[in-house]
Amino acid sequence: MDEWVRQAEAWAGQAEHWIRQQPPEQIYVAVAVIIVTILVLVAASCLKSSKPNTIVLSGLSGSGKTVLFYQLRDGSSHQGTVTSMTHNNATFVLHSELERKGKVKPVHVIDVPGHARLKSKLDEVLPQAAGIVFVVDALDFLSSMQAAAEYLYDILTKATVVKKRIPVLIFCNKTDKVTAHSKEFIKKQLEKEVNKLRESRNAISSADISDEVQLGLPGEAFNFSQCQNKVIVDEGAGLTGDVSAVEQFIREYVKP
Repeated sequence: MDEWVRQAEAWAGQAEHWIRQQPPEQIYVAVAVIIVTILVLVAASCLKSSKPNTIVLSGLSGSGKTVLFYQLRDGSSHQGTVTSMTHNNATFVLHSELERKGKVKPVHVIDVPGHARLKSKLDEVLPQAAGIVFVVDALDFLSSMQAAAEYLYDILTKATVVKKRIPVLIFCNKTDKVTAHSKEFIKKQLEKEVNKLRESRNAISSADISDEVQLGLPGEAFNFSQCQNKVIVDEGAGLTGDVSAVEQFIREYVKP
């Protein structure tokens, strides 16, 4: 240990001797460069840490959001088939990544209740979202199609979503059932319904629309590729644990 101390003292002495030999101007420049470098590194670290890690689960009641929440967190549905009237809110490492080696970033997942009276909760959490998962019941799609399209339209036209280009995954749930509709069918029908909503709401005076951005291109039928933010359509089944599409979406927008 004494040898290391003597060596350190020798290096310190050599450094002091070298500094005394340098012109003051050169020392000032060196100090300034060091300070600027430190500030840049600190700023970069702050920006990196400030990137959102929140994923918002949205959709109509009964679509399977709560089951999906439990699958992502625990790898189990917990028989979560009861409609939730309060939002689930937790930060955790995805269950599928618990044994993964290396750095794994926890995800903050918020399950927003789909009941009409509680949709205002969505506005509270959207500003912090890194991504939105819109869950659709593929088994009972036709009976809920119009309501689902209205809810999705409201999300896609939110100024916060458009301005921040928050990506949206339309997750067609319960596709393990034989009578469930395919993601291609659901995508096509939702685009048609959103197009109808767009046409009807565009006819309303803009003064009556507060926080809404117009969708699509004038004179063209609407499709999701026209959105300023990325919209993806995929499928799976929360009850059986087939949620890989959601996990991939999360990892694309919440980097480790």
